[in-house]
Amino acid sequence: MLSLTQTSSRQREIIEVVFSNGWDYMRGLLTGGKTDEPQLPTPAVLRNILVDLGPVYVKLGQLLSTRPDILPKAYVETLTDLQTRVPPVAWSEVEVQIRQQLKQPLEETFDSINPQAVAAASIAQIHKATLKNGQEVAVKVQRPGIDKIIAQDISLIRSLAELVSRTEFGKEYDVVALAEEFITALQAELDFTSEANYAEQLRRNLSASRWFNPEHLVVPTIYWELTNKKLMVMEWLDGVPLLEAELPEKRDGKDTETQRREITTLLFRAFFQQIYIDGFFHADPHPGNLFYLKDGRVAILDCGMVGRLDPRTQQILTEMLLAIVDIDAQRCAQLTLDLSESGQPVSLSRLENDYDRMLRKYYNLSLSQINFSEVFYEVLQISRNNKVRLPSNMGLYAKTLANLEGVSRSFDPEINLLDQIKPLITDLFRRQLFGDNPLPTLLRTVLDLKSLSLQSPRQLELLLDRVTSETLKWNLTIKDLDPLRRSLDDSANRLSFSIVVGSLIIGAAIISANAQTSQLLLISNVLFATASFLGLWLVISILRSGRLK
Repeated sequence: MLSLTQTSSRQREIIEVVFSNGWDYMRGLLTGGKTDEPQLPTPAVLRNILVDLGPVYVKLGQLLSTRPDILPKAYVETLTDLQTRVPPVAWSEVEVQIRQQLKQPLEETFDSINPQAVAAASIAQIHKATLKNGQEVAVKVQRPGIDKIIAQDISLIRSLAELVSRTEFGKEYDVVALAEEFITALQAELDFTSEANYAEQLRRNLSASRWFNPEHLVVPTIYWELTNKKLMVMEWLDGVPLLEAELPEKRDGKDTETQRREITTLLFRAFFQQIYIDGFFHADPHPGNLFYLKDGRVAILDCGMVGRLDPRTQQILTEMLLAIVDIDAQRCAQLTLDLSESGQPVSLSRLENDYDRMLRKYYNLSLSQINFSEVFYEVLQISRNNKVRLPSNMGLYAKTLANLEGVSRSFDPEINLLDQIKPLITDLFRRQLFGDNPLPTLLRTVLDLKSLSLQSPRQLELLLDRVTSETLKWNLTIKDLDPLRRSLDDSANRLSFSIVVGSLIIGAAIISANAQTSQLLLISNVLFATASFLGLWLVISILRSGRLK
């Protein structure tokens, strides 16, 4: 393992940054001091450390901001602020990068390109340009040399994770696995073709919906002939961040308040479709990625961070949402365990009590007053406190809902989220029960019932064969049941004798009534005698057993 205390320029820089920002716990860890009590720096100090360490650690902070299942809310909110605090790279360096990635000269591809970046992030920055055909586009270019910096810092992140893993804090949160997860995400963001594919999939998914008009929502088109791992060219959308938008007093006969309500409803329904139906969602709907366009449409930008949910998880989360609305602590606890990835034993009663205390705060509130993102953050906190390890996509899920709710309430403070949720929840349960097309589901159910009805007699026959088999009788031979078995055997034998005696008497009576010859009378008398003998023997047997009751 590479020691962080070895002398290299990058390692010394990390140590100096940690020391200068006053993180005592990490200072002790790096210098080999005692580290019994792990302590995070304050949110502001952690943010400053990441900014000072450079773009890779800024991206690490952004990724950490998507994990409210690990970090408290204050850290998540502070690290989210890293989105807009990265200065752009000088045009002279960016131009070289663009020329290297284009298949033909820059002058033959673009009619013009603005050297001033319109946006800058830790991995890339965006410039506005015009193609030779007059089409305005956004050019997203990777920061020169960022791949080498990331490769160097990845080894340091792994070393640091191995150091922290020796502490109780590191073991509890499996810091090594967490570091590998972040490293995989960092490496994926170096390939812009992945982001381009995400954008295409998102646009396809949102091109049809029962919940909203897809014509009012747009995801930028990708120019694949100009896109590769380090360069992505996409449609330029003319607009402003949603929270900075000044809506016209009238548009299509609708006043400003009505427009705001419709936009909020559009966003809410679009993201609910992504999460609960498509299972593929834009995981970073912060205000800078939601634009209001001049033509009145809403654009979803920057598809580099996405989340995925399988159908089982979607169903559990839908039920969890309903359990929270119903203030059902017991159901919340059980659904949390259903989501859990941890094999460690968990006290269900303690989990229920924690949920009960949490949900009790909402007993006297109307559902329109409940902040659902706050509730989900508390759900994650309860899971942490009870050592319940949830899948990493739960962090993205909660963060997405928090961002969505924050934007919605900021854009339209009078929005009633309950009114938005109720019809969607009803439709979600209908869809989970019957699917998008009820007829095939009904036909499959009928076929299953038919198959069951045809197989049931055979299954019953097999069960009866097993019941009467010697093997099953041997398996059921239990000492305490022997008296009961003997009693049942005796009763069955006596019942059989009674049936035989009754049959002999009836047979003898029929023959005697129709006897025309002496031979038939003899047979009748023999049957009566036999029946009398057997009946007498049966009565004596019952009297001797003492069970004439």
